[in-house]
Amino acid sequence: MSRGKKYQESVKKYDKATPYQLSEAVSMVKSAAYASFDETVELACVLNVKPNQSVRDVLTFPHRFGKEVRVLVFAEGDSAESAKSAGASYVGSEDLIEKIKGGWFDFDVAVSTPNLMRSVGKLGPILGRRGLMPNPKTKTVTNEVASAVEELKQGRVEYRADKRGVVHIGVGKVSMNESVLLENIHHFLNILVGGKPSDHKGEFVKKVSICSTMGAGVQIESSSLFSGAAQ
Repeated sequence: MSRGKKYQESVKKYDKATPYQLSEAVSMVKSAAYASFDETVELACVLNVKPNQSVRDVLTFPHRFGKEVRVLVFAEGDSAESAKSAGASYVGSEDLIEKIKGGWFDFDVAVSTPNLMRSVGKLGPILGRRGLMPNPKTKTVTNEVASAVEELKQGRVEYRADKRGVVHIGVGKVSMNESVLLENIHHFLNILVGGKPSDHKGEFVKKVSICSTMGAGVQIESSSLFSGAAQ
């Protein structure tokens, strides 16, 4: 595929085949970014996992980035009041279910109390294909709705390994200070390694690269990746 002139110029700033120290790679990605918007800094982690080994979790970065998150909560009674107090954009039960059935989707993430999941489950075909269905694995089915709303509004995100064992995740914006980006990256990597499958043997993270939204990937030297987490 043919790449634009700005892309071609940006990749001249480093050797794509050479692994760099993490701090150096972050600096390269920032200096090579050329888009007119504030690009996201993204990690791609290639894991040594078997097809039956699930790698999936949620985390909140030390330094928030990205747009304001609109949180919808399916809840009633005290739980509904807690969700409203925590800053949920929309709170309700059957009224919201009917609204969504009618084609309304002006929210970014949905949370539900467990007792309403029988009703919310009817929205599975609608919310599922949009990645909006509440799920215990992503901590969006919970009785602790206030905590969930607060964390989501602070930028809580989900990550998961795809079928090839690769995790893709945004860790910040090009405009952010290098030290801030490094803190977010180390925070994610430590959580990733800490949550490896209990039956996993040997090396867990095989390779990590970093890029901006429009930029090429920069390989990272493995020795510079982890802060306080054993591979």
